[in-house]
Amino acid sequence: MAWPTVTPAQVAALSPAKRARLAHLLTPRMASGFCPHQPFPKQIAALLLPHREILYGGAAGGGKSDWLLMGALQYVDVPGYAALLLRRTFAQLEKANGLVARAKAWLSATPAVWNGANMRWTFPSGATLEFGHLQHEDDKHNYQSAEYAYIGFDELTQFAESQYRYLFSRLRRLKGSAVPLRIRAASNPGGEGHDWVRARFALPEGRPDRPFVPATMADNAFLDREDYAASLANLDPVTRRQLEDGDWTARSVGALFRREWFSSIVDALPAGAPGVRYWDLAATEPNAEATDPDWTASCRMHRGSDGALYIADVRRLRARPGERDKAIRAVAELDGRGLPIVIEQEPGASGKSQVEYLVRDLLSGWTVSGDRKTGDKFTRAGPLASQAQIGNVRLLRGTWISAFLDELEAFPDGSHDDQVDAASGAFATLSSRPRQAVGVRF
Repeated sequence: MAWPTVTPAQVAALSPAKRARLAHLLTPRMASGFCPHQPFPKQIAALLLPHREILYGGAAGGGKSDWLLMGALQYVDVPGYAALLLRRTFAQLEKANGLVARAKAWLSATPAVWNGANMRWTFPSGATLEFGHLQHEDDKHNYQSAEYAYIGFDELTQFAESQYRYLFSRLRRLKGSAVPLRIRAASNPGGEGHDWVRARFALPEGRPDRPFVPATMADNAFLDREDYAASLANLDPVTRRQLEDGDWTARSVGALFRREWFSSIVDALPAGAPGVRYWDLAATEPNAEATDPDWTASCRMHRGSDGALYIADVRRLRARPGERDKAIRAVAELDGRGLPIVIEQEPGASGKSQVEYLVRDLLSGWTVSGDRKTGDKFTRAGPLASQAQIGNVRLLRGTWISAFLDELEAFPDGSHDDQVDAASGAFATLSSRPRQAVGVRF
């Protein structure tokens, strides 16, 4: 999103009263005596925003941790105010110059009192600032009965989306309170949560309801920028773009697909083009051992009369089997009964039984097949990559494209390959019929 600017000449042209009013509006509220230095302009901009949810930073050295701590301290003079600052692990929380050490440096000489057992500062007003971590998925339930007016996530891409979303349930205040409810996050690109953070905040552009305030080391007047830039120069090109420039589009390119091969975006499918909806059901719910598990994914693909391939829709979800089956049925209803459905069949009797249930009970009335896959994922994806490389794959415009291309480009080294599997299965189905199947053939 574009940030408005005011020139010095425009400010000088204002009356003294209006200049004073402008200065007041551009000065964030701070509880007196608890922050040792003034925020710089990007931090001020982010501290002033009234939105419930904000992401700040992007690049290394942009003053992210200071901004989170400043935000947490803004209302510590208000009785009953409670703030929580989170890192993914306890070790990250306590590292040198981390959030806990930084808060001690700021607050040790103030009237605030530190309780190391509870990892909490208590202020003369009775307000509190607590520190915590979410190393395991279920750690989020440690906060089940807690209430906070401010929750800050340091390095958001290191958290699971389910943890972030759950903490919104802890955001509460007393009726009539003037203290705003705020979720604040700071992060660099990269990490296991890169994709969900980028999607949630529509990065790099940002969303009106969930602003992103970009900040780099060039914005941080307190940093030795020349020395830090020399350190970042030793990184690989992708990581350097992520940390130095805050580039959310910088990705480690995989060995098979290139994003630029999918530059042909269309607004409609060719009339009468035969197609298929292919499902890869290999998904599990997030848990303590697997915070970022596989997805259930599907791809709808058509072939034009000129041989061009049209990817019309790609979907993915994580859900219990019952909820997943409801989603499969809903998508089938949207596609219509004229579109064949193929479901990847897992090895063994359980895979066969699963497909038979879907054919017999869930999708009765549709043309449905089970597909027994052979060969490794890389080999199966090769033919689709070859078609894309020669410009023979077109995408139907939709919100799914960005996440799909991110996964393709990172394959086979990315954290997920479910959408790739669904797309390569759809292409194989269109290219070689009939295929070995369980249920109705087509």
